[in-house]
Amino acid sequence: MRPIQLDLKHFLPYRLSVLSNRISSAIAREYSQRFGLGVTEWRVMAVLGRKGGLSANQVAQRTAMDKVAVSRAVASLIAAGRLLREFDDNDRRRSVLRLSDAGYVVYDQVALLALAFEKHVLGGMPDEERDLLFRLLDRLDELELHAEQFASEHDATQD
Repeated sequence: MRPIQLDLKHFLPYRLSVLSNRISSAIAREYSQRFGLGVTEWRVMAVLGRKGGLSANQVAQRTAMDKVAVSRAVASLIAAGRLLREFDDNDRRRSVLRLSDAGYVVYDQVALLALAFEKHVLGGMPDEERDLLFRLLDRLDELELHAEQFASEHDATQD
């Protein structure tokens, strides 16, 4: 008999990951077929559509995605003409990213699809439950940041 058993049905990271993957995959099928976008590319576009002028590292931080995956997505989006990279005049090593006009055309269409899909997913949920869900997600985000900080400080004291 194994001394430790992880009940995945009640393990938050597993449940969130599975749900996120299922929801992302469902909407991704649509924008992949229509626009040839992968999930990572769309997430980069979604962040830059909301707030352009970010570096690839800032995009990676905001999406919690791997820097290498973000770099690949950025390169692909630039090659497709959906993203523009501008270099800082004072520091040529620093670049910022913005959606191109063509990128905004795609962004607007995918954003409409995403919002319609979200409305469909949440459609069977009363407003109070939806509000509670988003408050709980905000709270989980806050608690995770505290846990991450604690782990980081704990690791520092172990060195």
